[in-house]
Amino acid sequence: MKPWIPAWQPSGTVYGTLLNFRREWDLWSPRMTQDPHKAAPQAPVLYVKTANTFSSAGQDLLLQDGVTEVDIGATLGLVIGRHGEVAGAALLNDWAVPHTSYYRPPVKFRCRDGFLALPDQVTPGQVQDWAALQITVSRNGEVVQTVDLRELMRTMPVLLADVGDFMTLQPGDVLMVGTNCLADGSRPRARAGDRVEISAPGLACVVTAVGVQA
Repeated sequence: MKPWIPAWQPSGTVYGTLLNFRREWDLWSPRMTQDPHKAAPQAPVLYVKTANTFSSAGQDLLLQDGVTEVDIGATLGLVIGRHGEVAGAALLNDWAVPHTSYYRPPVKFRCRDGFLALPDQVTPGQVQDWAALQITVSRNGEVVQTVDLRELMRTMPVLLADVGDFMTLQPGDVLMVGTNCLADGSRPRARAGDRVEISAPGLACVVTAVGVQA
């Protein structure tokens, strides 16, 4: 009998990155000069996924408080090692309540209970291992999105360096590289009864069934 090994959960802070795919950047660029910012962001735009969002492999996502659908946020999380280097990576589903602002999305849209679906393990490696990674998003067995990391605005080494200019990532922290949108600017969505799978070659997949809290 194999020893029981608990499913992985981040031991540090999980950071998300906004506007880091070229398609979404291009869609938003005409509005970047408008109030309140009046210019394109010069540094990475980050947010935090709090610990209550962590949902271990195999757990369902239960919608509550009147939420009827959620955006699927397929992404790659870079896991920071003991000396500040990238020690591995994990596919993640960064769920969000559909919303229109990606500059400063309210916590209630991104940090609800269970809103970060995790795989059962981290895959060891270095950033160059995933530079051309393609992530497949399937809903009820149908492919609804392919996320190509060659389309990042900031490549993973550049993103890490730019974040490092203003903060120090600690061992156990996870830096998500961003989520991409569809051609119309929206993201694929899921409702109660859907089964969402995020997969990519060489990485543990993330499978989540969506339900409604009784």
